[in-house]
Amino acid sequence: MTQPTARIIEVAAADEGQRIDNYLLTQLKGVPKSRIYRILRTGEVRVNSGRIKPTYRIKAGDAIRIPPIRVSEEEAPARPGDWVLERVNASILYEDKGLLVVNKPAGLAVHGGSGLSYGLIEALRALRPEAPFLELGHRLDRDTSGCIVIAKKRSVLRAFHELLREGGSDKRYLALLKGRWRGGERRVEAPLLKNVTQSGERMVKVAPEGKPALTIFRPLTVFKDATLVEAELITGRTHQVRVHAAHIGHPIAGDDKYGDEAFNKRMAEVGLKRLFLHASALSFTLPESGQVVSVSAPLGDELRGVLDRLEAE
Repeated sequence: MTQPTARIIEVAAADEGQRIDNYLLTQLKGVPKSRIYRILRTGEVRVNSGRIKPTYRIKAGDAIRIPPIRVSEEEAPARPGDWVLERVNASILYEDKGLLVVNKPAGLAVHGGSGLSYGLIEALRALRPEAPFLELGHRLDRDTSGCIVIAKKRSVLRAFHELLREGGSDKRYLALLKGRWRGGERRVEAPLLKNVTQSGERMVKVAPEGKPALTIFRPLTVFKDATLVEAELITGRTHQVRVHAAHIGHPIAGDDKYGDEAFNKRMAEVGLKRLFLHASALSFTLPESGQVVSVSAPLGDELRGVLDRLEAE
């Protein structure tokens, strides 16, 4: 067992700007997220001898007191199996000195927690044990496949987050929606409010008091009772494409949270076993270096097979 002792960490210049909760997640490997938020809420974590909120953004030179925390071996992140590591390694679409772009497989969470012993980021850390820094640039739902950015440097992570806040990235998704689409491009601008149910399930709904959200849908192929669309995210809210699609009466195929049960059953009959949502393309320019990154990820065989069967009908 790791012997618990209080310690003081001085924030390096390269780490400035992070939220304290995210910083502690990287510093306290193997400590459950719930435990980290508890020591923040109770004031056991101090910054420059004072209490802070989980949203506090750390500054270079901050002295962070971390209370004694016992970390058992059982709490340490599990190592993904070799088949997972091989699949993730084969899914790397782009890599340079500052970042990776991975075609995340459907069914693999972006990180461990909530009953999951590992996710994409743990797999990448196992693949690159020599890498001093690997962090998620953004997130995708567990059942969503496609392009996701992993930062290899703190400076790149900060730059990418700045791009996301300012709408400086171009994110495109492919989604199969219920029903025959009428007309062409449609802009859906509807504010989204995030809630957590009593059971702990995360739900999002359209609500006037929510955060602004804009999705542009463009029809690509119209089938008998479904339509393949490209969805461009102008903002990046939780479950945005899924909720906006349902809001306009065209829920995504295979969506067991916001979708249509009868439509999902019908799509299962043509071989769909997951949410039909794929982050197909991502492009951005890093502000300081001017580096242009543009990556695309083709649809996997399962989703392509569903479209082929719909086409045959």
